[in-house]
Amino acid sequence: MKKRTKQLLLSFMTMLLAFALAACGNKSEEGTSTENKESKSETRIYKGEKGDVKVPAKPKRVAMMAATYAGNLLDLGITPIAVNEYPKANKFYGNKLDKAEVVTADSYEKLLELNPDLIITYSDDKNIKKYEEIAPTATLTYDKYDYKEQHIEIGKIVGKEKEAKAWVKEWDKKAADASKKVKDAIGEDKTFMVMEAYGKDMYVYGKNWGRGTEVIYQALGLKAPKKLEEDVFGPGWKAISTEVIPTYAGDYIFVGSGAGNPDNSFMQSDVWKELPAVKNGNAIKFDSESFYFNDPISLEKELDFIVKELTTK
Repeated sequence: MKKRTKQLLLSFMTMLLAFALAACGNKSEEGTSTENKESKSETRIYKGEKGDVKVPAKPKRVAMMAATYAGNLLDLGITPIAVNEYPKANKFYGNKLDKAEVVTADSYEKLLELNPDLIITYSDDKNIKKYEEIAPTATLTYDKYDYKEQHIEIGKIVGKEKEAKAWVKEWDKKAADASKKVKDAIGEDKTFMVMEAYGKDMYVYGKNWGRGTEVIYQALGLKAPKKLEEDVFGPGWKAISTEVIPTYAGDYIFVGSGAGNPDNSFMQSDVWKELPAVKNGNAIKFDSESFYFNDPISLEKELDFIVKELTTK
């Protein structure tokens, strides 16, 4: 009798424990479900160029389909789950994008599988409507903002406007110190040109078109030759031939290594060799694939490079 009672009691306790564990499990699942639901329901309105966009309050899975903005996300503490191929070549990012998937403009299915909670792209992206079927999509027009406005705008999109503004404030101070250092070293009247070859074409750039132009003309406050400022600062870039390089050349020339199998044969021409900047050793080469970008990470590296090149000769 005692043995039977003991067995019944043991069975009852086992059953009670099973019910308790099941209840805890259901409660945990319910809590997780509620938490996920609440997380998804926490949104805010981003007042974008094309109207209001309901975006996650704290996006976790951001797909950056605009080639030049990945570094802005990284600086704000967000590693994008998807980028196109160009940011991957930027040496300034180190291994920060190793876990980001490469998604090309037409890789709709791959982007869908990644399940982003926010997509950011250019305003002229032909796939915007497709992206909007996957996740909230915020767009930016590249040449509408200067590089500081651009960073703050991306901060607004991802809920980190305060952090973006803090970087701008710190950058302005750092840039002012660097400007004084450079001008003390080379004077205030020297002029600068930024150029590179891309394939068989050659380009000269304005003050807000990547390739170190934001650092040279804006952060450091250095001058461009008058003709370059008149012809190029407005549109941002201009295709040129070897023969007209002297028209835009400054006392210093920053020349990109180029991409797309660049034709750098112009450097073997008499036109190039006779330029005062070349003769004086003031033609400075830079890595195009890294200098394309004007996000905080890239800009700080570019600033260090440019200041060093101008103050250590």
